[in-house]
Amino acid sequence: MIADGLKAIRMLSMEGIKTNCTLIFSANQAILAAKAGATYVSPFIGRLDDAGHEGMQIIRDIVQIFRNYKFDTKVLVASVRHPLHVVEAAKIGADIVTMPPDVLEKMLKHPLTDKGLSTFLDDWEKVKKVHPNITLKY
Repeated sequence: MIADGLKAIRMLSMEGIKTNCTLIFSANQAILAAKAGATYVSPFIGRLDDAGHEGMQIIRDIVQIFRNYKFDTKVLVASVRHPLHVVEAAKIGADIVTMPPDVLEKMLKHPLTDKGLSTFLDDWEKVKKVHPNITLKY
């Protein structure tokens, strides 16, 4: 997200080459990137949160603006720090979320899932004791 980058986005988009404008920290920057023809804009919400701003508000603003003006540019939420960022981005209507592996792992986990799995496996062991010839088929 610099002036020369916007020029490059404009030239590349005119040639049909897809682009991603990164290091977006404001709705103004996203508008400029969309007007230049960026395929994607990547607001870095975790870095905004780290600096004391509400990163998800930027996503709300960008999504609303892009809908209002029917921009084709997609919103790619970047610098995700935790699963709540993912849920909020989905609720707002962002197109894409990138995340580090630890956030994906946290999304997979839930204490009730772990408890349910443990109960199922305990019950299965009880069934096998009563019916030793039974097998599970997938």
